[in-house]
Amino acid sequence: MATKIELTREQKITKEIRRLNTIYKDVQKQNKSIIEGLIQRAAYMRITLEWMEKDLDENGFTELFSQSEKMDPYERERPVARLYNTMNKNYQSIIKQLSDLVPKPETRVKDDGFDGFVNDRDD
Repeated sequence: MATKIELTREQKITKEIRRLNTIYKDVQKQNKSIIEGLIQRAAYMRITLEWMEKDLDENGFTELFSQSEKMDPYERERPVARLYNTMNKNYQSIIKQLSDLVPKPETRVKDDGFDGFVNDRDD
């Protein structure tokens, strides 16, 4: 049985950059310089989000916190949870920007003859 080799953070980011470059390879040439930076940011964010997800799965979204030993602790949102939510929103925004730069395939509407009928009608 083969053992799974764990990639480093940098290797995962490089792999994600390659994956995104493949997906967005058909972007128009004038947008290539824009897309390069977006892909790098998106790859970094996706790998960071995966790391944060693992941390949140293991440690939860909240923690007990006390400002002093004299006060009872209360449950608060962990800082990584807030960062995760913000980064995830930004990641989704970048992916939308990338998707908007991809040329949309032309959709052909089947001619059912209605427009021709209406336009050829004598009044």
